[in-house]
Parts: sequence; C-alpha cells; structure tokens
Amino acid sequence: MGSRTDRSGRVSWLAVLGWTGLAAMLVGAFFAALGSLNQTVYGASSFVERYLEAIAEDDITRAATTPGVALDAEELAAAGLPADISTAMQRSGVVESGPEDIHIVEEVANDDGTRTVTATYRLQAAIITTTFDVRPIDPLYGVLNRWEFETSPLAIVDVTAAHHPFFTVGSLTLDTRALKTGDELAAFVQTTPYLVIAPAVYSFDYDDELLTAQEVELAVEPSTRTAVTVDAQATPVFAERVQTQVDQFLQNCADQVTLYPTDCPFGIDISDRVIGDPAWSISAFPVVTLVPGESAFEMPATAGVAHITVDLQSLFDGDEFTFEEDRTFTIALDARIRADGSIAVQLK
Repeated sequence: MGSRTDRSGRVSWLAVLGWTGLAAMLVGAFFAALGSLNQTVYGASSFVERYLEAIAEDDITRAATTPGVALDAEELAAAGLPADISTAMQRSGVVESGPEDIHIVEEVANDDGTRTVTATYRLQAAIITTTFDVRPIDPLYGVLNRWEFETSPLAIVDVTAAHHPFFTVGSLTLDTRALKTGDELAAFVQTTPYLVIAPAVYSFDYDDELLTAQEVELAVEPSTRTAVTVDAQATPVFAERVQTQVDQFLQNCADQVTLYPTDCPFGIDISDRVIGDPAWSISAFPVVTLVPGESAFEMPATAGVAHITVDLQSLFDGDEFTFEEDRTFTIALDARIRADGSIAVQLK
C-alpha cells in the first residue's frame, strides 16, 4: 500500500512540475512575442514609417492625428504663429505627391527613453534623409508601446497670393484673406501662413476667366518653414473686357459735339470761327495691356488717335473751309476685379 502511495505522489508532483514548466514556457513565449511586437509593429521605427506611409497613401487624416503631429496653443505661440493659423491644407486631395521608397536606416535608443529614428525617402527626384525624435506615451493595454513625435513634423508654408487673394493647391481653392480683418482685406498682395503635412510635395496655381497663375511645385520637409508665391496675371479675357470699357468711354467722348469733350483725353484749340458742329471719331483705339501695379492691374500710358472734322471761317479773310486733323492722345488706367466678378476701371 505504501509503495503505491509513493508512486502516486511522485506522479502528481511530476504532473505539477510539467504543468508549471509548460506555463512558464507559455509565459516566456508571451513575453517574447510581446517584446517582438514592441520592437517591430509597436516600435519607434514602425511608428515613423506608418506616419510616412499615411502621407504616401494620401491618408492625411491618419497622418494629422498621429500623436505629436498637432500643435497646441502653447506650441504655436512658441513658434511665433497665430493661434488661429489655418490647417485647411491638411486634407486628402491636396498633396501632389508624398514620400516614396521609404526606408528606416537607423534607430537609436537615448538615455531618457526617447528614440531617434532616421528615415530616407524620395520626394520627386530628390532623396531626403530626415531624423525624427519620438518619445514613449502611455502604452496600449498597459503593455504595447506607443509613441509620439517629440517635435511636430508639421511644416509652415507662407503662401503669397500676388494680385489676387485666391490660390489653388491640389484640388482645393483657398482665400488668403479668410482669417483677416480691416485694412488687410484690401491688400493687392496677401501673405498667409498655413500648417501643412510634411514631408510632401504641393502644387500651387490659379486659373479662372480673368486671372491665371503658373503652377509652382514646392517640396516641403518636416518641421521647416518655407514660402511660395502664386503670381496671378491678367488673362486675355480680362484685357478684352477692359478694352470694351475703354472703347465705349472713348466713343462717348467722340459723341460729344464740342472741341473739348468733357473729362476726355483729347480736344483742340482753334483760332478761327467755328461755324459748324465739331465731329469727333476715334481713328485708333489704344490697345489695352494689363500689368500688376501696387494696388491694381494697370494699363500704362498708351497712345490712341482721335480725328476731328469741323467747318470754320477764317478770321483773316472770311473764307469758309472744313478743317480735319488727327489728334494723338494717351490714356492710362487701373483695373480691379470686384467681389461679384465685374471689373472696375479707373482712369488716371
């Protein structure tokens, strides 16, 4: 009886030891898997790589909500930026192209628990190397590493909209006056800062019936401040519409039956007696060309020709005759586009 009990006890202890060993192996495997996840999927390098891939996939919402990307009011103030700085460009369909051929080339563990991650990627034809500092935040489920950027990778782009407040970036058209008030609204050249996702390439331009700006591509690297100018110029349609107003103005001048049409750029002094109604016509209308000035589009002083026909009587011998002469004149003006799209012309 005693020997059977001893054998049974040994079997029980062996079973306990076996289960204990198996449990230890499972716990060890769990922690090994956890460690592997924290080094790979939940590692600092993967955190940076996912951010870059989100931009490459035009998933700007995911990139913008990555921990450490958004700037709070204190950080904006420290950077000398207004608290209401526009984030309008942080949306899908705006980035022309994101980083390609992304590679993490180095990860360095720092004594304070932060990690320094170096990535290379291509922006268009340029190969860029960027170092990101990330720090740990509260772990997921208490065990899986989570990270945030120590310095936001957002970039600042100062957009100058020259000669028109609107510009187009990607699929989005923005008004640089959106957050401005007072006298700033009337400026002919507007400059406004925007917070943008980086790294990325942005394409700026503008095109409508009256104005057009050539495309400008801007490669923006993380945590930088750069500038771009969208230079709007008058289209042929703009010039044609001003030409119509100029022609009508001059025709109205020519319709006045007088030697000096009122508020008009031409007239004539005659020493003989006028015995008939003066008749003006426009032999050559000035050709409108528009260039940007300080506060409006300008037509520089441009020549035209008016023709007068009038019957006169000589004060010398009393003879009657018809006098005809071409009179060269010049005209200059400012042209502005009103909010409703019409054109205001002001003669100089």
